[in-house]
Amino acid sequence: PIISLAASPSILYFFPQTETQSPRHGGESVAEVLRAHGVKFVFTLVGGHISPILVACEKLGIRIVDTRHEATAVFAADAVARLSGTVGVAAVTAGPGLTNTVTAVKNAQMAESPLLLLGGAAATLLQGRGALQDIDQMSLFKPLCKFCASVRSVKDIAITVRKALAIAQSGTPGPVFIEFPIDTLYPFHLVSKEFGVKNPPKGIMGKVVTWYLHNHLKNLFAGAWETRDVSPLPVHIPQATDNQVQKCIELVSRAKKPVILLGSQATLPPTPTDDIRAALESLGIPCFLGGMSRGMLGRNSPLHIRQNRSDALKEADLVLLAGTVCDFRLSYGRVLNRRSRIIAVNRDKTQLLKNSDMFWKPTVAIQGDAGSFLLRLSKGLKGHTCPEDWPQSLKAGDVTKEKANRRKADEKTDRHLNPLSVLHRVDELMADDSIIVADGGDFVGSAAYIMRPRGPLRWLDPGAFGTLGVGGGFALGAKLCRPESEVWIIYGDGSLGYSVAEFDTFTRHKTPVIALVGNDACWSQIAREQVPILGSNVACGLAFTDYHIVADGYGGKGTLIGREDEDKLDGIIKEAQKETRQGRATLLNVLIGKTNFREGSISV
Repeated sequence: PIISLAASPSILYFFPQTETQSPRHGGESVAEVLRAHGVKFVFTLVGGHISPILVACEKLGIRIVDTRHEATAVFAADAVARLSGTVGVAAVTAGPGLTNTVTAVKNAQMAESPLLLLGGAAATLLQGRGALQDIDQMSLFKPLCKFCASVRSVKDIAITVRKALAIAQSGTPGPVFIEFPIDTLYPFHLVSKEFGVKNPPKGIMGKVVTWYLHNHLKNLFAGAWETRDVSPLPVHIPQATDNQVQKCIELVSRAKKPVILLGSQATLPPTPTDDIRAALESLGIPCFLGGMSRGMLGRNSPLHIRQNRSDALKEADLVLLAGTVCDFRLSYGRVLNRRSRIIAVNRDKTQLLKNSDMFWKPTVAIQGDAGSFLLRLSKGLKGHTCPEDWPQSLKAGDVTKEKANRRKADEKTDRHLNPLSVLHRVDELMADDSIIVADGGDFVGSAAYIMRPRGPLRWLDPGAFGTLGVGGGFALGAKLCRPESEVWIIYGDGSLGYSVAEFDTFTRHKTPVIALVGNDACWSQIAREQVPILGSNVACGLAFTDYHIVADGYGGKGTLIGREDEDKLDGIIKEAQKETRQGRATLLNVLIGKTNFREGSISV
């Protein structure tokens, strides 16, 4: 009776369209959907499980960019998502290829970056049976991703990828994961060879096994090449209601000392960043910019306040949290004045109300898109502007603080170069179209207070997770998205160790960037507290390593800069810029001394 089922109409119904002679494979379905969604790059570290995806994408004109570590591939996709407004895509092989991405995927989740991770997997019939690199991958990624799916038949590939791409961009953006068993990606004739039983058992059991394998193979490829829609599915973005916007218009119109705290969420599609900038300038409200919103108002806007944030928040009578979260970066909400009116706008309900049960209470809490909200608020307040004396007084405090910081840059350190002086020189000489990638602790924390992005979407830092190692991937993605722009990676010497091998990638893929390494032979951000509290610098010490030689070995151009080069620093920086214009990645290994300059987190 079991055998007869193979010939029954109900079973045959599942695989009437199986084309056993077709040379096509599942990777082609993946590539077709990605192309239809405007994907230009797929980042990868190659593996046999995913080769059909990579080959098919290349044939359709999608650029395949291979890196030296899977985490870099995901970081690069993250950067593309942030800068392009599309979904960043990374593809890695099964098992250790996927486990190597976990930190980068978690970083994308916390940074709210729309990212699609494509992963290989053991064949459908071999999962859980001890196949090479076979682990429970779904359990790893379900806590990290908005959507996880394991493809079980070739015909399901297109709709699964379309659904994943829509979910990645909807609501609060984030990573999604699709697992592709190897037998869903290769052609029928190759898979069928693997399904064949060389010495099947005799008798009824042998017939059952043979039938089962044949039936599974037919179902795997049934209807695989029928024409399917590959166009994008609708993306849902939450919006403030008209009543909510009107209430906020009334609150802002009555405020004498309003402040806006702008977070990365404000830079998300669909609102162009130039429109958001125009809205902020129309409102005339002083702004503190954090994360991807750094540079939103240009380099020297009278509305952009960089210093004394805690003092400003104590004095403000209204605070607008536009995509900004009351987590550790705002002391969990404790820096907010309880007498202030607080408007909070965030796509994510949990982030919107984080710690509001303890340290702060929103006057109006809106689960919606911050960028669109700012445009509607500005339109409703047309003709109204913030009292000029308020931003002017905050700006005066900015000027005073920055003059004091500049004096610290003029001080001589005990040895080597003053890192603050180096950062000031780079900031003054970098091109107006520069993109700054921040990857480090102490040196990068100083850079966040000194370097000024020239425009929107020109600053990339890891975000709330504070991940080290983003530099190589972020810079790679940034240079591919903006090939005409100067891309600077600001590295600590500790963080450089995570991705210095990507200088090989920069060379092979002709993506010339400039790496500025603050080399103080120490994990200084840790040592600053560990030594005075615990009396030991154990594990904090590094060496004044010749990182410039490492860059040379990977095909880049490395330069060592010490105190004896102080008077030549401008010329060395300009030479590095010239090298990148000529297509060569450069690394400036700057030996720096210790300073007393100490500021807070870079991800405000």
